[in-house]
Amino acid sequence: MTNPVALIAGGGIAGTVAALALHRAGWAPRVFEARAADADERGAFLTVAVNGLTALRALDLDPSAVLAAGFPTPALTMTNGAGRHLGVLPLGGPAPDGTTTTTIRRADLYAALRAAAQARGIPLSYGKALRDFTEGPGGVSVTLADGSTAQGSLLVGADGIRSRTRELLDPDGPAPDYLGLLNAGGFTSGPVDGVTPEPGMVYMAFGRRAFFGWTAAPDGSVWWFANPPSKQPVRPGDFTSASWRDHLLGLFADDAFPAAAIIRATPDVLGPWNTDDLPRVRVWHSRRAVLIGDAAHAVAPSSGQGASMAFEDAVTLGLCLPAGSSVAEGLADYEQRRRRRVERVVAVGRRNGSGKTAGPVGAAIRDAMFPLVMKILYRRGNPQAWILDHRVA
Repeated sequence: MTNPVALIAGGGIAGTVAALALHRAGWAPRVFEARAADADERGAFLTVAVNGLTALRALDLDPSAVLAAGFPTPALTMTNGAGRHLGVLPLGGPAPDGTTTTTIRRADLYAALRAAAQARGIPLSYGKALRDFTEGPGGVSVTLADGSTAQGSLLVGADGIRSRTRELLDPDGPAPDYLGLLNAGGFTSGPVDGVTPEPGMVYMAFGRRAFFGWTAAPDGSVWWFANPPSKQPVRPGDFTSASWRDHLLGLFADDAFPAAAIIRATPDVLGPWNTDDLPRVRVWHSRRAVLIGDAAHAVAPSSGQGASMAFEDAVTLGLCLPAGSSVAEGLADYEQRRRRRVERVVAVGRRNGSGKTAGPVGAAIRDAMFPLVMKILYRRGNPQAWILDHRVA
């Protein structure tokens, strides 16, 4: 008996893990990635939390192997622009299997996941953006941007925050929301004089003008990001590489933490790009098409859960759709299991991001109250436990 075909629009984190999950469930997945095979994937880094890593084990994947190019980051130190210590927060782990929250370059994670898919014989085609799809009782047919077509029993829209699949499912649905923050990042070429981060510790600081975070990789290089506030989203051409670097240096010139030194030691400063999230998506699926990952519920980076939510989505989808079962019923089950949780995580990311754009008065109140609030919240355990301790069942 031939395995049913699942067509997956998007070869990023959500799409590749969905392919692995559906393959395990008895499907024959085919992944269509919009970008070219030689597209630049230098991007910044991301954090994969414990809940996301443990989801991988449900796919018979070893998280330590998938994230071998990363390093554990189980704790976070918060400071303000004056260098005042505000608190240390756990980032999750270790889980019973020893897994802890891990930081990794986005390109390295993509490569590891795609290698796992290739090892299972899952085909991945590049330059194949979704243009349209039609569905009927017997299956779904997609048309791709290059004019080619494909047929299957299921379409998985893993095509990101500006998902074409979502647009086709609900043409009047929500568009991404700009959250008033820009993003920057980079990697120093080695240790930075005067900067000695504790191994495994992530440092984040509420600067006087912008938010900054950094951590040290095992080779001593410093990985960092910044969130400059901006009332308007950035447009192509607004900055050159030199003016963007100068803009960042100006934002952190008066801060006591080492942002300026780290930026100066960075050969290639990434960005700027906008911080967006996605309001509540009304339509997650039809009878044979479904959204996962950022296409369904893009979360702000402040949540630290973008990749982990994609992992959980993909694994849950595979569990809800064993080959031969009713696709429509499985997709309804998937939405019922995932919607409430991911919408709560989106809300957390939005709240966390709002603290990065506080004005002078709000910042003073935040800095004064932060230690007390954290003490109260953590008195009965980690208030983020409902996120980190979740296990896909």
